[in-house]
Amino acid sequence: MARIKKKNGAQAAPMTTSQMLGSLLKSARDIMRKDKGLNGDLDRLPLLTWIMFLKFLDDLEQQREEEAALSGKKFKAAIEAPYRWRDWAGDPQGITGDELLSFINSDEAVREDGKKGPGLFAYLRSLSSSNGDNRRDVIATVFKGVDNRMKNGYLLRDIINKVGGIHFTSSDELHTLGALYESMLREMRDAAGDSGEFYTPRAVVRFMVEVTDPCLGETVLDPASGTGGFLVETYNHLEKQVKTVADRKRLQNDSITGCEPKSLPYLLCQMNLLLHGLDAPQIDPGNALRFKLSEIGEKERVDVVLTNPPFGGEEEKGIQGNFPEDRQTAETALLFLQLIMRKLKRQLTPVGRPARAAVVVPNGTLFGDGVCARIKEELLKEFNLHTIVRLPQGVFAPYTDIPANLLFLERGGPTKSIWYYELPLPEGRKKYSKTAPLQFEEFARVLAWWNAREEGPQAWQVSAADIAASGYNLDRKNPTAKAGLEHANPKDLIASMRGHEAEVMRLLSEIETLVNEVQA
Repeated sequence: MARIKKKNGAQAAPMTTSQMLGSLLKSARDIMRKDKGLNGDLDRLPLLTWIMFLKFLDDLEQQREEEAALSGKKFKAAIEAPYRWRDWAGDPQGITGDELLSFINSDEAVREDGKKGPGLFAYLRSLSSSNGDNRRDVIATVFKGVDNRMKNGYLLRDIINKVGGIHFTSSDELHTLGALYESMLREMRDAAGDSGEFYTPRAVVRFMVEVTDPCLGETVLDPASGTGGFLVETYNHLEKQVKTVADRKRLQNDSITGCEPKSLPYLLCQMNLLLHGLDAPQIDPGNALRFKLSEIGEKERVDVVLTNPPFGGEEEKGIQGNFPEDRQTAETALLFLQLIMRKLKRQLTPVGRPARAAVVVPNGTLFGDGVCARIKEELLKEFNLHTIVRLPQGVFAPYTDIPANLLFLERGGPTKSIWYYELPLPEGRKKYSKTAPLQFEEFARVLAWWNAREEGPQAWQVSAADIAASGYNLDRKNPTAKAGLEHANPKDLIASMRGHEAEVMRLLSEIETLVNEVQA
C-alpha cells in the first residue's frame, strides 16, 4: 500500500486505492442494511454523507493546522475539542453502543473527555461564524437538516471505523472518492422515485457549462442547486483557468454560489462540492424565490446562471406575491425563469462578456400562453434568446417523460432571431434509460456547430417577429423533419402528450384559483 509523504517529510496515512474505497463504502452500506432505523438508500446515503463530512473536515483541519504551524501563523479550528472527529471517532475501540448514540443525539451528553456538555449534533448546530470562519456557518446549516436515524450504536461504530479508513489528504484520493460519491448519488436518485427532481444528466450539465463557458472572475449561480451537479461542473471548468495564488483565492471565495431549500439535497450538495475541492461552499439553504423580484438590485445579480429549476411543482401564494401581478403563477419553472432574468447583471462581466444563462425548461414553457406568454415577451424584448436546444425524448427518464429544452440567453436584447438545434437520438437507438443514458459525445455535432452556425438537417432559425406574431409560441418544430402523425413513433407521441398534459394541469390550476377567488 502506497503512502503519501507530508510536506515536512513525515509519513502520512496510507493512500486508499479506488478498489479499496469502493470495497470500504460497500461494506459500510452492508452494515447499514442491518440497522432497523434505516429504510433504503434514501436513509443510508445521508447518514454515510454526514459521517464522511465530519471525517473530511477533520482531515482538512489537521492539514491546515500543520501548515499554519510551519508558517508561524495562528490556527482557528472550525470544530473544537472534544467534538473533532479525532476526539470521539478516531479510536476504533472508542465510544460505542448506547453511549455513542447518546453523545451524537442528545442535547446534553457525557463527552469523550468525561465531562458533561452539548451532544455532538447540538454543538454542531450551535456553531456560528463569529470567529471569522465561514465554515462554521456551513457546518451549522448542514446539521440543522440532519438526523441520526441509526438505532444500533454498535453498528454505527462499525460504520465510523470504516469511514475512518478513508484519508482525505491526497488530491488523487479525493478525485477517486468524488467519482465514487457521484455513483452513490446516481443510485440514490434512482431510489428516490418522484424525489428525483433535482437530478440532471451529467452529459447535459457538462454541455451547458461548456457552451456557456464561465470565466474566472465571473460569478456563477445555480438557484436550484439540488445535489450540486452544475456547481461541481462549473468548479472543474474554472479550476482549469487557475494560474496564480490570487486565481485560486478568487475561485474559492468569489466564484460559485447556489441555493437549495431541501435538507437532503443541501447536505449532498455541500459534500459533493467539498469532495471536488471547494473549501467553504456558499449554498443558501432557503427558497431562491422567497425574495421580492423588484427588490433584487445590481448587488444581488450575477454574471452567469446555470440551472435546471424544478418543473411541474406549485408555489404557495406567499411566493407568488413576490412577482409582478400580471406574471404571478403557481408554476415553479415560470417563476424561476423570471428570477433568472432578474438575477443577470446589466453591465458586461469582468471579462467583457454579457451576463448570460443556460436553463432547462419543459415543453410547456415553450408553447404556454397567458402568464407564460407575457414572461416570454419580456424575455425576447429585454434579452437575447439566441439558442434553443431541443433534447430527444427520454433524456430525463426514468424521472420524467416530459420533453425538455435548453434555453441560452444573454443580456443585450432584444432578440432578433432564435437558432434551434434538435439533438437526435443516436442511430439505432429507440430511447434512453438509466442504464443507457445520454452521453456527452452525442453533443459533439452541436459543439462543432455552435461557433459556425448554419442551417441544416438539425438546425434552423426563426425570427423574433415571427415568434411575436404567434403569441410568443417558442415551440417550433424542425422544418426538415417529416410532418404528420403517420410518421411518429407512438411512444414519442405519448411523451409529447405528457408535455402538453403538464401545461394543461398548470392552466387548470390557475383557473381553479381564479374561480375560488371569485367565489370567496
